[in-house]
Amino acid sequence: MGRSGVQRSVTSAELDLILAGEHAGEPGETLPQRLCVACVRSLPVTGAGLTLMSAGGAEGVVAATDGLAATMEDLQFTLGEGPCMDAARLSRPVLQPDLSRTGPVRWAGFGAAAVEAGVGAIFAFPVQAGGIRLGVLDLYRDVPGTLDPDDLHRALVFADAATAVLLHLQQRTPAGAELHPDLAGPTSRSVVVHQATGMIAVQASVGLAEALLMLRARAYSSNRPVQDVARAVVTRALHFSPEGGHHE
Repeated sequence: MGRSGVQRSVTSAELDLILAGEHAGEPGETLPQRLCVACVRSLPVTGAGLTLMSAGGAEGVVAATDGLAATMEDLQFTLGEGPCMDAARLSRPVLQPDLSRTGPVRWAGFGAAAVEAGVGAIFAFPVQAGGIRLGVLDLYRDVPGTLDPDDLHRALVFADAATAVLLHLQQRTPAGAELHPDLAGPTSRSVVVHQATGMIAVQASVGLAEALLMLRARAYSSNRPVQDVARAVVTRALHFSPEGGHHE
């Protein structure tokens, strides 16, 4: 996931394009996904993810730029711990420039699993409107390192943009729906992953962190979306064993 080169500054024009839904992106890419991609293009990070939050806690992963970012978002959602959860609870950024040193001590389950997966640093920024909790924007690096003052300022600008994106989508929620489709779809998929992770933990007699990694490894090896594999687990079409095997 390494990257190099000169970082581009965030411009108001670029953020306006993102919020207008006109920012160049992949076909079918949602507004939150475009925002996360813009974060990686503009900051010295290798991945980004956006999790939807409420007063009751994490509601689900809305967007992630790559497999590792998606895994880390799902892992925090599943375990209920990590920088994302702390940033939402404390209503302030949680900056972890050297996760291998601080992560396992601060978050017993998440920290060790994140380091093992190859994450070197995580920076989590609360996304909120006044006192209303909306979500958390997580930025990942595959090597340790801090955000310099300019990068930190740009990250905060992106967190503000994430607030605008979530409010923008909620204002355009179809009548009778609780969430905009760009938010409801990813959230429901995260719930399936959460349910499957718990079932794998019981079936294979492992912790939740290892169960999630097993789920994603199965999806990768079979070249299937992780949500499809999760549904197979939930419907009992796929079963994991304590010996590390699985069968359908």
